[in-house]
Amino acid sequence: MKHNMYDVIVVGAGHAGCEAAHVAGKLGSKVLMITMNMETIAKMSCNPAMGGVAKGQIIREIDALGGMSAIVSDYSMMQFRMLNTSKGPAMWSPRSQNDRTMFSLKWREILEQNSNIDFIQDSVNQILIENSRAVGVETSSGIKITGKSVVLTSGTFMNGIIHTGNQKTTGGRMGDGASYGITEQLLALGLDSGRMKTGTPPRVDGRSINYAILEEQPGDIDPKCFSFRKPTRITKQHSCHITYTNEKVHDILRSGFNDSPLFNGSIQGIGPRYCPSVEDKVNRFAERTRHQIFVEPEGWNTCETYINGFSTSLPQNIQYQALRAIKGFENAKIFRPGYAIEYDFFYPTQLSLNLETKDIKNLFFAGQINGTTGYEEAACQGLMAGINAHQKTNNKEPLILSRSEAYIGVLIDDLVNKGTNEPYRMFTSRAEYRILLRQDNADLRLMKKGFDIGTITQEEIDKLQTKEKNITALSKLIKTKTITPSEANPVLVRYNTAEIPQNYLIDKILSRPQITHQHLLEIDSVRSLFEPFSHDEIEQVEILLKYDSYIKSEKENVEKLLRLEHYKLETTFDYNAIESLSLESRDKLNKIKPTSVGQASRISGVSPADISVLLVHFGR
Repeated sequence: MKHNMYDVIVVGAGHAGCEAAHVAGKLGSKVLMITMNMETIAKMSCNPAMGGVAKGQIIREIDALGGMSAIVSDYSMMQFRMLNTSKGPAMWSPRSQNDRTMFSLKWREILEQNSNIDFIQDSVNQILIENSRAVGVETSSGIKITGKSVVLTSGTFMNGIIHTGNQKTTGGRMGDGASYGITEQLLALGLDSGRMKTGTPPRVDGRSINYAILEEQPGDIDPKCFSFRKPTRITKQHSCHITYTNEKVHDILRSGFNDSPLFNGSIQGIGPRYCPSVEDKVNRFAERTRHQIFVEPEGWNTCETYINGFSTSLPQNIQYQALRAIKGFENAKIFRPGYAIEYDFFYPTQLSLNLETKDIKNLFFAGQINGTTGYEEAACQGLMAGINAHQKTNNKEPLILSRSEAYIGVLIDDLVNKGTNEPYRMFTSRAEYRILLRQDNADLRLMKKGFDIGTITQEEIDKLQTKEKNITALSKLIKTKTITPSEANPVLVRYNTAEIPQNYLIDKILSRPQITHQHLLEIDSVRSLFEPFSHDEIEQVEILLKYDSYIKSEKENVEKLLRLEHYKLETTFDYNAIESLSLESRDKLNKIKPTSVGQASRISGVSPADISVLLVHFGR
């Protein structure tokens, strides 16, 4: 440590902590990162993969705002797949399989290259608070470190308990200890906490798996990447594989239910509904004869294998027997068993939209401490908390993304206004404006915001502006250039769409649902027309053309709802003074303290009638 006072102290070095420390340092803040173990920075504690449905959109949004998760994911990528390509572009979601070790090492390299970041290996057992303001931390070794702001990214470590069958040990992760003191301190200060649970499957020796009888799941033939800023495409890929449980597996699992901490009351925390343990799936969906299992490599240079879909906290002997009853796993050897972990979190309704706690100024929460689950959800919160901690210490306006601007905005808005009773995971269904919030346009949506606050460079914004100009130019070209019947009809017939009787504008043909730009590239004149433009630019033009009416409709809906955002509310107002509001509404409004009528309208328990009352009361 070289600074007497830090601008930003980041507690924890998981995905949230890494993004928070990096971006704050990038913006010029003097940052201290405190981690319990320097060897586990950015460790992928669960599956070695990034992205997926809605999560891939978040990774691209992080990239567009100057974060590093996309670049690190591309660097450590073993496989790339664009999910949901059979559906519309609003559903396309990039996903990568990653080398766990490479991912962690790359993140450490990036952080150590940032001269504004210092490191200390220790745990924090207390936040230093003066006059309801965070002013530093105290470590377990008794060192007091002052700072203008604190970003708490504790993951699953606060009062963490690991469960495997009837065995129960303290820890924030297998092999790492738990952290103590912070929950108790914050509870004493009036914050509310709860317990949540997550789990992980056993890791298996890949040499003991019979891949020959499993279903291979290769990567895309033309793999993409996550990052707009520094695109790096992989040249070789590692296949994943698929297998299934069966009735015998289920019977073995049931034989261990009496010793399951999930069923015998040992676990009090709530687990993720959308990523249940295998015993929970067998119990809840008893009518199903099988469940899908994804066999995922952990790295290029290891045989350790992640068994996705087999998360469990059953006794080790039951795990072993059940695994060996799965097709392809008859001779399976376990490196380490699956387990469940319980940990403390704080209800996110206690946060402002900048991720700062309402009752303790300059204290920011990010990641699983807010009741979320997933690397991507944690990373984007860390990015936003790091940005806003820097902004706060420099008396600048916070960066707050709306629900119509980013999935990140949807996530934070949901947490702050609705809270969560289970580990929150992002899905496309949580976003009202999915057509606007596509993975392909994250740079177009957000990069200018990053440039305005200083996380995006001039070179990067220049590149974006060139892309915008090219999209505009190509859009105009296809509305003026025509194709002759002799050129077009052979292609149109080949792809089962009607022939043209005369010259047609290219945009009229491209707007057909059966035709893509890839099909039109088979026509020489079109191929030469498209040649100066990149694949991403051409794809963007096609999407804007085909979904024009839907995009316009969503933008109109956004404009209508944004009107409510313009009606500002005082966060100090006592809603008990408005007797015409429902009792529930008054309670929720006083608790959340919305900054606008728009935010108030998204609070659970505040009805449309209550919103009308607010508009009348405040003379709108």
